[in-house]
Amino acid sequence: VMKRRYFLAGASIFAVAGICPLPLFAQPTQQQLLVPGPLPERSFGDVDSPVTVIEYASLTCGHCRNFHITVWPDFKAKYVDTGKVRFIIREFPFDPRASAGFMLARCAGEDNWYPTLDLLYRSQDRWARVSDATSALKSVMSMTGMEGEQVEACLQDQDLLDKITAIADTGKSYGVDSTPTFFVNGEMYKGVLSLERFSEIIDPLLVAE
Repeated sequence: VMKRRYFLAGASIFAVAGICPLPLFAQPTQQQLLVPGPLPERSFGDVDSPVTVIEYASLTCGHCRNFHITVWPDFKAKYVDTGKVRFIIREFPFDPRASAGFMLARCAGEDNWYPTLDLLYRSQDRWARVSDATSALKSVMSMTGMEGEQVEACLQDQDLLDKITAIADTGKSYGVDSTPTFFVNGEMYKGVLSLERFSEIIDPLLVAE
């Protein structure tokens, strides 16, 4: 019962762009960053691409939503689909509702993971800050074919929650304290980056190859 209440309580969620500052950490190496967590990596592009971008995101973060709706499609076309960049998305939930969204995306299955993530971003106003998160998430997930009982079963999966939390905790150990946070070949960049800003960072790395 407590596990269900963790997600299904109608507590208000604050619209946050960051969390309280964490202690400073040593910058992780690219090798450390590429060690997969307890869940399969969700990535796009060729594993042998010369540049790897890792995003730590929260599904209730408006800035993350902005990136995935306004920047990601052009970024993917320019860099991922052309074999220049491998892009990895890792969970960094700020609150129980973000954790719930990430769990549901994982429960949707590998092929439906990103479509579910995209749906949750685009419908963020419908579930992230409403009073009845349970009904809202069930309504949104019904668009993926997931029934209400399946939603509840997914949200009661404590092992899945623990693994998502572990991914976020590892991110914190790398110095992630706000979303979105990107690592481009090991270098950290915080906040929504425009396609032009990404080009300034990535293009010199491609020339160096």
